[in-house]
Amino acid sequence: MRMLRAWMAMGALAALVGCASAPQLPVALDATRLNASSGKVGVLMSAVPNADTHFPGAGCLLCLATASMANSSLTTHTKTLPSKDLASIQADVTEALRRKGVDVVQITDAVKIDDLPKGTSTAPNASRRDFSSLKTKYKLERLLVIDVTQQGFERTYAAYVPTSDPKGLVRGTAYLVNLGTQTYEWYAPIEVLKATDKKWDEPPAFPGLTNAYFQAVEAARDTVLTPLSN
Repeated sequence: MRMLRAWMAMGALAALVGCASAPQLPVALDATRLNASSGKVGVLMSAVPNADTHFPGAGCLLCLATASMANSSLTTHTKTLPSKDLASIQADVTEALRRKGVDVVQITDAVKIDDLPKGTSTAPNASRRDFSSLKTKYKLERLLVIDVTQQGFERTYAAYVPTSDPKGLVRGTAYLVNLGTQTYEWYAPIEVLKATDKKWDEPPAFPGLTNAYFQAVEAARDTVLTPLSN
């Protein structure tokens, strides 16, 4: 009986693992996808989150409370950092495409990407979201999306114990969707962590970490803009 239960548990675990969606791998941009004959391209950017501190590894509530308290002065400073440098990527991307001769429109509607219907295709590089509503509304052939999910600082923990110094952080994705096939023609994870080469623990202004944060922002901008500018 114990053996049977063990096999049943293993089977249930395998089913759960099989149902979990595999992470989307990067897709290199083919420069021929974006030119005067590409059709109309929309540029959409999700609302940029305010800068904040993040403590992965501080998994329990008490662990997170301890990490938050230990870094409270950094969190206070982080919330004063601007988000406009990241938010301006949308206009810069639109201009970069326009210089390439692309028929491009900058979408200013407040679109919550996670609220859009999920894509139904299981084909390789199929879009995780169905952007048909934007295709119809703006008469688009392609949609370029910039989705920033985190910015600020990240400090890793093992329960109550810090395992790294804080680092400047920007995380998200940028991708180009062919709206006819609902597949990615470009997919670029944005995963930037920048350490300071100076002493980091200098409240209240944290000059070394602040510089690392702005370096992370510039690196994230380069991740998006460099492939589109070539």
